[in-house]
Order: sequence, then structure tokens, then C-alpha cells
Amino acid sequence: MSRYKKFIDKSLVALLFFLTLSLNNQALAADGEALFKANCANCHKPDVDYTGPALKGWSKRVPSQEWVYKWVANPAQMIASDAYAKSLFEKWKPTVMTAFSNLKKEDIDAILKYVDDYTPPAPATAAAGGAAPESDNSLMFGILTLVLAVVAFILLQVNSNLRKLSDEKEGIHRGEPVPFYRNKTYLMAAVLVLFAFGGYKTISGAIGLGRMKNYQPVQPIYYSHKVHAGVNQISCLYCHGGAQDSKHANIPSVNVCMNCHKGIKEYKGDAIVREDGTQVDGTAEIKKLYSYAGWNPDTKSYNPDNNMDGVPDGAQPIPWVKIHNLPDHVYFNHSQHVKVGKQQCQTCHGNIQEMPEVYQFAELSMGWCINCHRESKVDFYNKESGEGNKFYSIYEKFHTDLKNHKMDSVTVEKIGGTECQKCHY
Repeated sequence: MSRYKKFIDKSLVALLFFLTLSLNNQALAADGEALFKANCANCHKPDVDYTGPALKGWSKRVPSQEWVYKWVANPAQMIASDAYAKSLFEKWKPTVMTAFSNLKKEDIDAILKYVDDYTPPAPATAAAGGAAPESDNSLMFGILTLVLAVVAFILLQVNSNLRKLSDEKEGIHRGEPVPFYRNKTYLMAAVLVLFAFGGYKTISGAIGLGRMKNYQPVQPIYYSHKVHAGVNQISCLYCHGGAQDSKHANIPSVNVCMNCHKGIKEYKGDAIVREDGTQVDGTAEIKKLYSYAGWNPDTKSYNPDNNMDGVPDGAQPIPWVKIHNLPDHVYFNHSQHVKVGKQQCQTCHGNIQEMPEVYQFAELSMGWCINCHRESKVDFYNKESGEGNKFYSIYEKFHTDLKNHKMDSVTVEKIGGTECQKCHY
């Protein structure tokens, strides 16, 4: 009997070792991807040039892996002393890579392995013109965890039965084992698991209160940013002029739409399809606009103003449903980000030029904003070349540190972009 017990014990140990090794390998791969997204994705892509060069195939370009460690730790120092670093700077200037002295060699190795192993995801087949569903492995991991838990429970029961058979053979009398549903150990384990799961779901729900990521309400007129900003290349600032000059981006008034649609009566472009696969009649949506504007496309004139209120009869504002809405205690200035910070609309709103109908792309949480402030570089004034925002000429310490290569750039965080009173006052 002891021979069976040893076999079972060894099998359990082997199973646990295998699971630990598998989870460890998955964790290392996930760490490389997570580190890349947290530190590199703002300027690099694995397979194509972006703000900086594509990282895949780095080993064929750089002098050595040790060179990479030095470059990541202090790019400014390398540019001043290394020929290859200087050539990189000349190719990508005025952009200079941010120093990541906090990254260990193991972290950099994980990132490099991730970009070397990276393969672009295969395009998912969308259903009937709808958006392709996002991949979510949560269900698979949940099922796998449940299966492993059942296997572990079965093995425990097998071990208990084998022990009982062994005792009977050797003449050892033991009392009847306590049923698992009355076993205090099992009950306590179940309570702890339920408590942990309930706590996790409660905390996740509380953190997510007020966050409206992926919110996509039905609008009174189906307005396709893909058609306007993407296909027809209309600048975002033509309709949302306030984004450059004021706190609010502003929803365009009806007359802004009519500047173009006085002449454009029909939609003749590619088919517009909703997420559920139904097709949109673009011409019918233009007619809705005419109704709100009080415009008669046949006479090419506005309706008469019989009640003398200064508005064509039947005209009314379009009741657009607001999508992006920050809490009242948060201050956000569009012009500060667009004009001063030189941020693109896509930074917060995603690839708006590819959206058939707009939805909230980012979660717009405080953590999301702070991470952006930690990574985004300001248009720091260069006294020697005279380039950059002259407002930053008052930061003498940073000018000195940049000159002495103690730092290679200035982020929003460095000038107080993570202080509470910047957004809450």
C-alpha cells in the first residue's frame, strides 16, 4: 500500500511542478508585454516605425545587448559618447528617448523577448459588417481553474480511500471520515474563496463607478466620423474649433453642418453599417439634418421665419447625447492639451477617424490621466536653438540638468502635472 501512496505523492508533486512551470512561463511572457505597454508603447511599436523605430529585429542593428542596457538607462549620455547612438538621434531628432533607469536588465530582456516573438494579430472576421469581437480569455482561465480544483478534490478523495483500504488491510481501525460538506477545513476554504471573490468583485465595481468606457449611445442623427474625418479628411478642428482655443471642444452647431450640406444632398460613398450589421441610409440621415436646420432642399432656402424669432420655422438644435463627461470636481482644458501640449485628438478619443459611430475609447480615470502625464513630454524651450514653448524658460534647474545630460527630456509630471490642485480646485 505504501508503494501506491508514494506513487500518488510523486504524481501530485509532478503535477504541481508542471503547473508552476507553466504559470511561470506565462508570467514571464506577460511581464514582457506588460513592461512594453507601460514603458515603450507610447513611442514604439514592435513591427513598424512610430515616434521611434520598430523594436523587432533590434539584435541585427545595435552593437550589442550590453549597449541596449546602457542606452535604456541613459540615452543622453550615450548620444554624447557613442557613434551609433548619435546616428539614432540624427535620424529621429528632435525626439530623444526617455531614460528608464528604473528598468532592470531582466526587465529589458523580457521586453526584447516580447518584441522578438511578436506577431501581428490576425484580423478577426466581423459578423455581417459589424465590429469584430474582442478576444477575452477570462472564461477559458476560469474553466481551467475550475477543472484543476475538481482534479485536486478528486485526488484528495482517492488518497482518503486508499488510506482507508490500507488501514483495513493492516488492521488499523479508524472512525468514519467526516463528509467533505461537514469538514471544517473545506468549509473554511470555501468561505475564504467566496470572501476573496466577493471582495474582488465589490472593489472592481466600486472602482468602476462612473467610468463609461465603450459607452456608445444612439444619436438623433447617425453621424459617421469615419466618413467625415477619415474618408473626406475633414479636420477635427473644423467642427470642434474650441478644442484649440478654449476649455471645451464644443459640439458644432447646425449651421456648421449646413456649410457643407447645403450642397451635399445625397450620400454616395461606401455603405455605412452599424455594429449590429444593419445598413444606414446616409441620404435619410442628411434629410434629418435638414429638418433640424429648417432647410428646404428643393427651394435651396431656409423656411420662412413667420413668428419673427430669428429662427427658420421648424428649426431646432440637434439633441446630441453627450458621450465624454468628466465629474464636476475635475478641471480639464482642451486648449491646454491640444495647443500647448500638442496632443492629437486620438490620444484621448482613439482612432476617431476610423469610428463609424463614436464611443468612449478611454476610461478617462484619474489613474489614466496621471500615467499620461508621467509619460508625455512637454514642448520644453531650448535656449540655444530658440525652439519650444518659451513659458518653460523659467525652469532653470531643468535647463541645467538637460545641458549636463542628467536628464534627456521634461515630462508633464516634472512641471507639476501630477499635483492634486492642477485638476482639483
